[in-house]
Amino acid sequence: MNETIARRLTGLAGIATASAFIVEVPLYFVYSGPPPDSNVLARLLIGIVALAFLIVFVTAFRELVKRVNPAYEWVGTMAFATGLVYATVTLISSGLEAGAVIAADRPIDPTITVSGTYILYGSIGRLMLALFLITVGYGIRRTNLLPRWTGRSAYVLAGVNLLFVPSLFFGNNPENFYAANGWGTTALMGAVLSYWLLALGISTYRSAARPAPVASPALQH
Repeated sequence: MNETIARRLTGLAGIATASAFIVEVPLYFVYSGPPPDSNVLARLLIGIVALAFLIVFVTAFRELVKRVNPAYEWVGTMAFATGLVYATVTLISSGLEAGAVIAADRPIDPTITVSGTYILYGSIGRLMLALFLITVGYGIRRTNLLPRWTGRSAYVLAGVNLLFVPSLFFGNNPENFYAANGWGTTALMGAVLSYWLLALGISTYRSAARPAPVASPALQH
């Protein structure tokens, strides 16, 4: 895989991931009470597809970093590993929710009923995502593979995610902004990630036509 193909694949995967997440998030706010099974299963299925695209994205990003500057291949590998852990944790959470909804004999709200997902979607997910974003931001800044705003925004978003890590101490009411499963901790952070990934994916895909120059040695120290 050459650099141009790596850029295009990374960009397309980022756009696909973001698009699926953008469709998924609003489905959490359609019903005020326990939603029908069709709503829950539809949003979970869309989220699973998004996470599959995310795995493609982190894999392609690792290859892109390697192509742009082999000295920072370890950064691409770390981004791949942390992104994969985040995707795995979220997939497990989705599986637990889907299983509970399918087994229930009445409509349930899995964001409340399935207590095993509170920390997976919340504190664990926020910490893993923060590590992923820090690594992506570092890789972008050190290799100069994308415009500077992409690296800086990754750092900012990582910091915001870290602020939600202690949310596990603040109950399990999804209507609260700052709770283990609160709408700020989960839905808002998911929405922000979606639009950031969309912007990053577009920027990466467009860069395939004019690859950015490798950072000078002075910028790498």
